[in-house]
Amino acid sequence: MKHFFVTCLLITGGILLLGSVSAQADIYRYVDSNGVMHFTNTPTDSQYTFYLKESPTKYTSHQSVEEIIERYALANRLEKALVKAVIKAESDYNPRAVSSKGAQGMMQLIPETAREMRVVDPFDPEDNIRGGTRYLRKMLDLFNGNTDLAIAAYNAGPGAVRQHGGIPPYTETRNYVQRVKRFLQAYR
Repeated sequence: MKHFFVTCLLITGGILLLGSVSAQADIYRYVDSNGVMHFTNTPTDSQYTFYLKESPTKYTSHQSVEEIIERYALANRLEKALVKAVIKAESDYNPRAVSSKGAQGMMQLIPETAREMRVVDPFDPEDNIRGGTRYLRKMLDLFNGNTDLAIAAYNAGPGAVRQHGGIPPYTETRNYVQRVKRFLQAYR
């Protein structure tokens, strides 16, 4: 009887321990012949190679994200409503978001931009928002405080904005600028 009780106790403890472990998966990618990056956490083809070790996110609540946004908006001399509008347009506040072009996290940083902004974990909301707000400040400074051009550069890159002498004639970028501006008005 004592042996049965100990066995039941061990099985129950194991079930509780397993239930508390969060699901994680590594991220794999491949670049097709057109240069398009494809990402998955369940590779079905040998073309996929290991890309990123997924780690549990520190994201705990909407309130903590609000605090992060406020801290980095202030640190980068940004309007809090603008940061929130960019996050809403980019990922709808999803810290695990990955775009078809490889942009990652809440502010959808492409790997090159993340490295430039010294982001170690683009899926960590704090690290991502820290880097994203630094990059947004850089775009505002580059375009003399012109919010429309900074938003366009955040989406299409500063080179495209310079090349076209304003918001590039890309449908995606023009729609993006309008979406961010709508969200900006709503957050104000």
